[in-house]
Amino acid sequence: MTLESTSAAIIQLAWARHLGLDDDAFAGGLTGRNSDPSDPSGRITRIDDSARALVFLRLFGASALVGPQWALDAAADVPDTELAQHVTLLTLTRSHGGHGLGSSALFFADDLPLRQPAAELTVSRGNPEATGLEGLCPPDDVNEVGLQGLEHRFTIMHSDEEQATPVACGAYSEWEGILGNMGVLVAPPWRRRGLGTLAASIAAHEALAAGLTLQWKADVSNTGALAMARSLGFATGGLHASVLLG
Repeated sequence: MTLESTSAAIIQLAWARHLGLDDDAFAGGLTGRNSDPSDPSGRITRIDDSARALVFLRLFGASALVGPQWALDAAADVPDTELAQHVTLLTLTRSHGGHGLGSSALFFADDLPLRQPAAELTVSRGNPEATGLEGLCPPDDVNEVGLQGLEHRFTIMHSDEEQATPVACGAYSEWEGILGNMGVLVAPPWRRRGLGTLAASIAAHEALAAGLTLQWKADVSNTGALAMARSLGFATGGLHASVLLG
């Protein structure tokens, strides 16, 4: 699906605020705070010498880099296509203890087709059920999705046993007061059955009903999450890469 122009502007505003740029930084070109209009790359930059991370963002064709002056200087001649790769940021920051975080693809939606379950479902909004699901999943998956940081959780329960078991959870939280930042977690035995897509659809429509534009971040190496975002109807919007500084 494609995004309305007003939705793209909302997304740009949210990210500009998140990066500490002027509200119209992405919409108006190089108008972000501390950006350098002479930069031949056209990249928006913001110097933050107290930053504990170096952050690169590619959003709807525009790019931004936020971090200490030494990092911006080191990246000045590096093309956006290379900065988007986590290994490049690690190389640039190695002498300053750069580590972790990685690169994520960004997807967005302002409307999605409604997915109907084949049978009646039990969906819990409780935290214990979401926590129970995390206990059934590999730690790497749990950390990437971060259900505990997503306020609104919708957990699909399997009730063919004496005690209902959580099998999939779609969740979202309000991000920068504008976007509904989403995550989906599915217990390994229940994957590839459409439950993740269904849980994501439930959470997405709850977020849309709350007046939020949807955002989905997925690690660039997580083929399952990338495929799910596209199958749901999310549009590709950009890429976010960052490293922590020692």
